Amino acid sequence: MTLPTAHAPQAAGPAAPKPIRKVVIAGGGTAGWMAAAALSKTLGKQLDICLIESDEIGTVGVGEATIPTLLTFHQLLGIPEQSFMAATQATFKLGIQFESWRQRDEDYIHSFGLTGKDHWTAGFQHFWHKGRERGLASDYGDYCLELRAAQEGKFAHLPNAGMNYAFHLDATRYARFLRSFSEGFGVQRREGKIQAVLQHPGSDHIAALRLADGTLIEGDLFIDCTGFRGLLIGETLGVPCEDWSQWLFCDRALAVQTSSVGEPVPYTRSMAHSAGWQWRIPLQHRVGNGLVWSSRFMSDEQAQQTLLSRISGEVLTPLRPISFKPCQREKTWVGNCVALCLASGFLEPLESTSIHLIQRGIVRLMQMFPSAGINPSDVAEYNAQARDEIEHIRDFIILHYKVTQRDDTPFWQACRDMSVPPSLQHRIELFQETGRVFRKGNELFAENSWIQVMLGQGIWPQQHHPSADLMGDEELQHFLQSIRQNVEGTLAQLPTHQAYVKRYCPAMAP
Repeated sequence: MTLPTAHAPQAAGPAAPKPIRKVVIAGGGTAGWMAAAALSKTLGKQLDICLIESDEIGTVGVGEATIPTLLTFHQLLGIPEQSFMAATQATFKLGIQFESWRQRDEDYIHSFGLTGKDHWTAGFQHFWHKGRERGLASDYGDYCLELRAAQEGKFAHLPNAGMNYAFHLDATRYARFLRSFSEGFGVQRREGKIQAVLQHPGSDHIAALRLADGTLIEGDLFIDCTGFRGLLIGETLGVPCEDWSQWLFCDRALAVQTSSVGEPVPYTRSMAHSAGWQWRIPLQHRVGNGLVWSSRFMSDEQAQQTLLSRISGEVLTPLRPISFKPCQREKTWVGNCVALCLASGFLEPLESTSIHLIQRGIVRLMQMFPSAGINPSDVAEYNAQARDEIEHIRDFIILHYKVTQRDDTPFWQACRDMSVPPSLQHRIELFQETGRVFRKGNELFAENSWIQVMLGQGIWPQQHHPSADLMGDEELQHFLQSIRQNVEGTLAQLPTHQAYVKRYCPAMAP
């Protein structure tokens, strides 16, 4: 099949903006069906929504770990949590355990939620820092309920959203679940391969998609969910990607599913190896596994051997190779085309942000939905917000590689020695010198996330805020002990994660 370009055959159409009535989603999978679900539930009565998906084209479908923002997405759409979890064989997730990232055979957990109690002048880390210096404080994680529950393998819904959590889910089942949800609100699915992308003459607006059987699917707004190819945004509209491989060396992945050999833990495992890292994501019915590595430092054959030697349980699927480039499209909304997920760029799933970025792209589009026609100011604002968000997440991921004490392999030596974006260098120096972390605007990762990772990777602040010095040893000890006792008291009352999942959302039959 010959792929179209920006010079593909063009269909006639109006040059002036017109109201958006027909939305065409190119591609299914998690991204396509999340977009279909949101649009149909909120604007379905005003829109004609068509999703084009080919049964012959597989999806990447390895992004099975999520972050707490997905709860908000489901709440906005009115998706019942128990039904969703049962349908997707889901388990709960309280954070990510990073193993051998700081040093070999050392680990820490980046958990959801808050740690300790902040003062309006200074974060909890300053009081904890003084407590450690005075021999009055235990590990930083002891003051976080989510982290301790993850360590103990416990979980429960608590009053007033007292436990922050996300999910491990089967991505293929999730797309199937959302398809059923979307079709209930009128989304039309068209099976077929896209053969050509037709543009309005002399315009960056797309007019229609031609399928392999000759069917022409016209639309007013097109959402590109065609994966790494970016068939609309990249191959047709020619929007380039900004390459970030000078900071993120990994460019290969292998994914495989295995049978469960024990109870699912309520956290994702991220296990560093000599040239990258391995994920392990426990579902109710199986385990998702994968290896991420840099082809500069490890061959494909070595990677396969490494993954197979580090998994447990029966192998259920063939090894699935994935090649990628860490990058971001210079623009994710051009003309009447909005790109989501892999079509917009890619960051490795180290902090489980893939589904979140789909969600944010959808929510941003909903907030700026061009019902009266495409407005250039909306497009510019959308692209600016998308750029700010992805750069923040990019910096957070780079942090894990840069701030390491490992020097046992050429890969980790290169990570330690690389220069990082000035925005990240400033955050590292600020915390190292003062213990301070500040969240800017609507950044995804709040102060506690940065603190947990920087402490976990080995950065120790040189000082603490003077507010902590206003407490004497006895008062500081009581302050720290009361927080820890409250955490341990709540923890003692929680059921095991396995028992809670079995009672709350037992998996549906395959």
